[in-house]
Amino acid sequence: MPTDRFLKGMNAVHRALLKVTGGRVGYAAGDMPVVELTTVGRRTGEPRSVLLTAPVTEADTLVVVASRGGDDRHPAWFLNLRAEPAVRVSVRGGPERPMRAEIVGPEERPELWARIAGRYRNYAGYQRRTDREIPLVRLIPT
Repeated sequence: MPTDRFLKGMNAVHRALLKVTGGRVGYAAGDMPVVELTTVGRRTGEPRSVLLTAPVTEADTLVVVASRGGDDRHPAWFLNLRAEPAVRVSVRGGPERPMRAEIVGPEERPELWARIAGRYRNYAGYQRRTDREIPLVRLIPT
């Protein structure tokens, strides 16, 4: 499974690609927008940012997947927003907006997961790699 160092390295490479290309490359992955999610570190209280894809967009609401590549551990950003759901989000390099993170509940998750995993097979593969249920997080403008 991916190490923290590897994931941070991938994020750094992604940020460098955005910078080098002036944002012409890297703000989309397939047809998914890339968003920058900024959470508050649950231990440090400091802002922590990560680039993620949003496989579902419904009006101004986004859904992100806490897959961590199919690891058995939740990603740090998920643990942070679970502790403090007030987040900031920038879509495709646009201005940051305040949002509230809401973990999708068991009544909604099956249908939403089927939509995501059916369209983006990598997420289905991540779920097969782990015994944990991969959380879905709705980002709602405040």
